[in-house]
Amino acid sequence: MIYVIKNAHLYSPDDQGIQHIVVAAGKVLWIGETTPAFDSNLGIEVVDLQGQRVIPGIIDGHAHITGGGGESGYSSRVPPVFLSRFTCAGVTTVIGVLGTDDVTRNTSTLITQARGLCDEGITAYCHCGGYHFPVATLTDSIRSDIVHIDRIIGVGEIALSDHRSSQLTLEELLRIASEAHVAGIMTGKAGIVHCHMGDGKRGLALINQALDISEIPPRVFNPTHVNRNIHLFNQSMALVKRGCTIDITAFPEADDEPGLSASQALTEYMAAGLPMDKVTISSDGGGCLPVFDDHGTVREMRVGDSAELPSTLKKLLIRGHSLEKILPVFTSNVADLLRLESKGRLQKGSDADLVVLDEADSVWGVMALGEWHKRDSRQLIYGTYEKETV
Repeated sequence: MIYVIKNAHLYSPDDQGIQHIVVAAGKVLWIGETTPAFDSNLGIEVVDLQGQRVIPGIIDGHAHITGGGGESGYSSRVPPVFLSRFTCAGVTTVIGVLGTDDVTRNTSTLITQARGLCDEGITAYCHCGGYHFPVATLTDSIRSDIVHIDRIIGVGEIALSDHRSSQLTLEELLRIASEAHVAGIMTGKAGIVHCHMGDGKRGLALINQALDISEIPPRVFNPTHVNRNIHLFNQSMALVKRGCTIDITAFPEADDEPGLSASQALTEYMAAGLPMDKVTISSDGGGCLPVFDDHGTVREMRVGDSAELPSTLKKLLIRGHSLEKILPVFTSNVADLLRLESKGRLQKGSDADLVVLDEADSVWGVMALGEWHKRDSRQLIYGTYEKETV
């Protein structure tokens, strides 16, 4: 099917005004103020958006696609995340990670789940590793995993400053980062170390020490959950000045105490005048969000959801931020950090991943690789084992 999407107010992510978009074979073939002529024998469907805004598909750079958990007993393991949990939220590319449980959930199952999501119509990659050291891999080598396995693009989420971590030493972090960096050079992949940041008093000290004494580029170190408390967030903003990209987590409502919500954190980041290309927002979708007491016992358990990404986008727009300014945080910044050249932007030759927003800033439509997964606010495509209840 060839789709001609007419009268789209295109944000690519920069504001392009009203444009017509031609999509075929999973790619954007044409963007312009007029549409080219087509042979009448071709199968063409025209979709007139009448000025609705079209943005690049959201890239969720941190999701537990195999399910998170095991932090409150065996029954607390979260099931794998179904396809429509991503696409209904406008997510067309997702990066899978392992967390606390990198034993019963392993690199093999993570790769398999990523490939399954690809089969179902979106783009999925993953990192090798989890919270702990030695790093969980498929080939017994970080470098070999990244070099030889198509879906693996980096390492993470390696836990720092957290009681669930392996209490990583500086030497161990440097060894992980060097393996990731060299593999990235060899392959053109991201080659990053995606670091889970806990509430520990050391905060980002280990990453700062690594930057102080090594030649490893700052882009390799990518801390996430940096908005989980105020002290950590202030440290992370200082880290940006050293060249690192930080990742804000879109925690569910009321789960951001004692830290900042994603919309608050990005607002403070912008107010500080920091570079807008050094920050991203991800969801922690499918991951456990436990609340611990002083003895490390779970008091409450919630689950991350990719739906928090469009919700955060809407909250930022309500705060008065322009769509053009904040969109890269969900799209092109993530693509640049992860070296996903055909993602994060809508331009000729890019993958046909797009989201249509309605007047209320909600997700009206989602196209992934040239196929409509959601349209007119109705879910059209579901994962293999989903019940059509959305």
